[in-house]
Amino acid sequence: MADIAASPSHEAQQELLSALDELHRAADRPGFRKISTLIKEGDHPAHISHEGVRSALKGLTTPRWETIHSIVAVLAAACADPPRDPDAEVARFRALWRATREKGPDSMKSARELALSQGWGPDDGKWTSEAVVGLLINPFAAIEIHPSLAVPHEPIFSEDEWVRVGVRLIEEQGAEFALRALLKALKGDYLGAEEGSPFGYTFPDQEAVDAHTAFRYGCDRIIQRLAVEPNLLQRSIAAMHEDETMDRDDRIEMLRSESDKSLMFEVMTVTPETWHEISEEAQHQVFGYLIKSIGPPGRLGLPLEQRFPIVWRVPEPDQA
Repeated sequence: MADIAASPSHEAQQELLSALDELHRAADRPGFRKISTLIKEGDHPAHISHEGVRSALKGLTTPRWETIHSIVAVLAAACADPPRDPDAEVARFRALWRATREKGPDSMKSARELALSQGWGPDDGKWTSEAVVGLLINPFAAIEIHPSLAVPHEPIFSEDEWVRVGVRLIEEQGAEFALRALLKALKGDYLGAEEGSPFGYTFPDQEAVDAHTAFRYGCDRIIQRLAVEPNLLQRSIAAMHEDETMDRDDRIEMLRSESDKSLMFEVMTVTPETWHEISEEAQHQVFGYLIKSIGPPGRLGLPLEQRFPIVWRVPEPDQA
């Protein structure tokens, strides 16, 4: 990829360097340290060491725009005699600096220019740097893209937001992880693929997901308490029957279930070791006996104990 990013045009680079030298001479050639100090004392886009100033004025490097901006503003306002309009000089040098990036036939566009441009190059069939990038970055060259990804759809966020998320992912997980994740999705292994939902744009019912997660978390906590607290189930049943604040429909459902002898046998004989062997209906019955309420859910990302706070019918020993 190093050959794609061509060096700036030699002519444009020389024109920029000559303009910097003329401005430096008009300011009576102040020392590099003085220029660096003045930049640091002012409100400029970059703080530059004296070596950085020297490299820029001598043409030893191709400086960033922020570097050129800061040097030009200082030389124009603080050093030139007679003084020059800093804004006008900055605008003049902006055009010169841009030329070093654009005049070369193989120079690369900026990310924003690439996003706004149409196509990947001229119609004369000649390869540009962007055209080479377009070939290499297109997953079509490496994989068969899953046909479901061509289904028309309504995007759920903008292109700019997608790019910001991608940049953040690369910063935190590395470029290889991000690119392999992209290829994985394009091959058809994407969120929602099993349900036939292209791009994963059909999301599950979050309320249903939260309810299932809360129940499984509550069950895990019940198993922990049953393992260390004798007679917890019996005490919780008694507490439920004495709870005058219990929702009427919930109470009717619990009492109806108590008339099922086979269900209650599972309930009354359950142990932490047999919990996963009993029916889900029996698990729900035990859940209703031990837990008065759970939730409402906290925000995503919190630990389960914070997302789904439990109110027990019989408080835990350390809360009693």
